[in-house]
Amino acid sequence: MSAPSAQPVPPPDPTPPTPGTSVAPSASGPSDPPADALGSQRDTTGLTGARPIPPSALHHVEDDPTGKRLAVLTLTALGVVYGDIGTSPLYAFHETFRPEHGLSATAPHVYGVLSLILWALLFTVTVKYVVFVLRADNRGQGGVFALLALLLQGSTEKQRRSRRRRAMIALGLVGASLLYGEGIITPAISVLGAVEGLKTVSPVFGSFVVPLTVVILVTLFSVQRSGTDKVGKIFGPVMLTWFATLAIMGVWRISQAPGVLKAINPLWGFALLAEDPRMGFVLLGSVVLAVTGVEALYADMGHFGRRPVRLAWLTLVLPSLMLNYFGQGAMALQDPGVLGQNVFYAMAPRWFLYPLIALATMAAIVASQALISGAFSMTQQAIQLGYSPRMDVRHTSKDEAGQIYIPEINAALGVGSILMVLAFGSVARLSAVYGIAVTGTMAITSLLFHRVMLDRWKWSPARAIPITLAFLAIDLTFFSANLIKLADGGWVPVVLAATLFLLMSTWKAGRGELTGMMKRQSMPLGLFLQDLGPGKPHRVPGTAVFMTSDPEGVPVVLLHHLKHNKVLHERVVLLSVLVDEVPEVPQDLRLRMEPLSHGFSRVVARYGFMQTPDVKDILQACRGTGICGAPNQTTYYLGRERILVKDYDLATSEHPVKVMLHRWHVKLFAIMSRNARSAAEYFGIPPNRVVELGAQVEL
Repeated sequence: MSAPSAQPVPPPDPTPPTPGTSVAPSASGPSDPPADALGSQRDTTGLTGARPIPPSALHHVEDDPTGKRLAVLTLTALGVVYGDIGTSPLYAFHETFRPEHGLSATAPHVYGVLSLILWALLFTVTVKYVVFVLRADNRGQGGVFALLALLLQGSTEKQRRSRRRRAMIALGLVGASLLYGEGIITPAISVLGAVEGLKTVSPVFGSFVVPLTVVILVTLFSVQRSGTDKVGKIFGPVMLTWFATLAIMGVWRISQAPGVLKAINPLWGFALLAEDPRMGFVLLGSVVLAVTGVEALYADMGHFGRRPVRLAWLTLVLPSLMLNYFGQGAMALQDPGVLGQNVFYAMAPRWFLYPLIALATMAAIVASQALISGAFSMTQQAIQLGYSPRMDVRHTSKDEAGQIYIPEINAALGVGSILMVLAFGSVARLSAVYGIAVTGTMAITSLLFHRVMLDRWKWSPARAIPITLAFLAIDLTFFSANLIKLADGGWVPVVLAATLFLLMSTWKAGRGELTGMMKRQSMPLGLFLQDLGPGKPHRVPGTAVFMTSDPEGVPVVLLHHLKHNKVLHERVVLLSVLVDEVPEVPQDLRLRMEPLSHGFSRVVARYGFMQTPDVKDILQACRGTGICGAPNQTTYYLGRERILVKDYDLATSEHPVKVMLHRWHVKLFAIMSRNARSAAEYFGIPPNRVVELGAQVEL
């Protein structure tokens, strides 16, 4: 986004004229925090007095837990990390034998499908994610935004403007957008897959599947406001019971047809693909359902650490999944008729069906909860990194900072999931929607991981490129196989991702342009202080806190205040809350306070992209130094802009199409700005102590 109408830099006068300025002594309106308010992403290690952050100070979980601690973290990881992939046996094997695939329940076909599922899990999950990608942590944190922030750390000005950087940011935003799509689809397909077990009990229950699924989803999203602290304690035991059940059912059925173990040989998979390449290619679009949720291994790594995540996968999750898949294959060989119904539930004895459906529903809820919580965390990261307007981030636990609730995201996910169930109505139809979101994110992770190997680990291209090509060969094959399903519903995650990418990129570009414009309207702090003197201007009792994202210049809101009110408080604090490209900034490295002349002080507070700043806490820490006065003697000044679209004459423009796109882009940014949460609300500033100074800005 460009700003052809940017105003010229004002002269060094403490009260430069600003057209359209207004004063509003309230922060209750649905306005967006201004460009010179809190929360600009930048690296502040170069500021005077700021200390660099040692990597060892930023890890959430110990690197090598042992004993009881390792057991607890491993058990907890079962519930949070592996809920999604753990419920894949409900539908993955069955979906590969859909009638349109043309597969019959012959031994070569069953062996071939099982071989493809086994080696997809071994290569994609075990080799790619567990062995390689989990090593690419950002101070112990994982996920698309954490990976993107890791790649952008320490960028020079030239690198910030490079095409490679822009390409990485675009890939990261697309990956995050696809993950939001997965967060909508996962609750729908997981709960629907569990409830469809009622059809196995009796066809009469078929008409109750969709309504019951909707009721469960409504309940699930309704309880999110209470937080996952109490519910989370039962996630691990539930999933431990679930995986144990998967393994027991699989062993029982395999014992009745042990020949199914031949499918361990990867040649069966190659033979199936070679038998009919076209059919085999389409078949891969269903095989990928076995690895859904793989991104959770990386995204939730920061909660538990690499070792518990790896241990849970290698010792319990992978063996249980494979035993169950092979058990389903054995069941299909014994009774080919089960392929006409849900093979997973057909494995169980009839007396165990109701308990199994209840357990599967609980496991599906756990899987859904993991993606919902992940969407909350990803949104918080997007807000802090400047890719999303500020929202209502509520902390639901006093002990765990990562447990948050965002009403806007919860409502969007809930409505989206319910609409998915109502629109598609079955796992068979929803599976066409699911694959593109999953495989697209996997491919983007591979591309970003390639840059990590080259830029962060300093691996040679001869070492990094073969690994990346191997990952992409699988990822893009799966992705291409799912593109065939575009007309059957695969367009849904594509449209959703494109919309979210547009919104996030528009917000980032708009805020950057607005910040740059405000910075050009500012003036050097030293020059400003030189103009101050005894009685110039008049000083009144109390403390004034001026918010600014620029820790060096004079906030534009301060210049506006002087222009209109002609007075200053006895104490003036220039407060900057900056977001570093690290997950968390430790408490002892967070604040830098710098007394200046004429009662002025500069305070710089640094936070990570997984932290939510609180201005009240910042100023409380400053009061002990005498920089700030009492809370009831403190006034906060915020800037507020009304975004206007510059009027262009398309008839005389050299690039009318470009101008029209620019105008449309600015209008979208203006709408987002008007509906964003105010800085006062987001940062916990008392609304009765806030004065907002507004200005009209043309872009």
